[in-house]
Amino acid sequence: MTLDRVARICFGATFVVASFSLGWQFVQDLQGVWDPGVVLPPVGVRAWRFFSYFTTQTNLLVAATSLTLARNLDRDGRGWRIARVDALAGITIVGLVHWFLLHPLDDFHGALWVSDTLAHIVVPILAVACWLAFGPRRRITFRVVLAGLVWPLVWLIYTLIVGGLTGWYPYFFLDVGESGADGVAVYCVAILILLFAVSCLFWLGDRFLPGRPAGASRTAPQRPVESGR
Repeated sequence: MTLDRVARICFGATFVVASFSLGWQFVQDLQGVWDPGVVLPPVGVRAWRFFSYFTTQTNLLVAATSLTLARNLDRDGRGWRIARVDALAGITIVGLVHWFLLHPLDDFHGALWVSDTLAHIVVPILAVACWLAFGPRRRITFRVVLAGLVWPLVWLIYTLIVGGLTGWYPYFFLDVGESGADGVAVYCVAILILLFAVSCLFWLGDRFLPGRPAGASRTAPQRPVESGR
């Protein structure tokens, strides 16, 4: 079995796990099993809320970029590079925030525990492990890192505006009523700084770790990478 085939299988497995965990959690969310005994909002509201979670959006990015790599290991393009760094940095933050902030508060069992663990722990491990093992490399620049901050910034603004209008926040640390305006501001700045720092780590790894560079193929000689990339 060639290295390319192994890489495709690993990216494909990441896509399958991320898609399966999202689909499972979506069904569970529509069924209302996450909040037993609570009066549930209409189905449309529950669906909208599900896709408002940072975890959901990040898992979607991981699934999408992993699928493209499973189909084409040389996948590239400016928009794709931004989506890829957002997927990698975002899913890393999902794993870290879940483990240190949300995991201690969880008391899930059975199917809920399995789906929660898949989305918040297994997918982050798979996504980062695949990137470490297979890259592809030379896709991330400092401009890509900066452009990648647009999505989380827009998500934070959207979350705060919607929360202010409806009173619903996807995470307690963004709830102004619970954490206070100053506390939420600190969390927002911390999230952006953490995402920037993690994205920079991927940028450095992208430059110096060995792996498949942009535009390379197994049958053609690889060109040296420009020093500014």
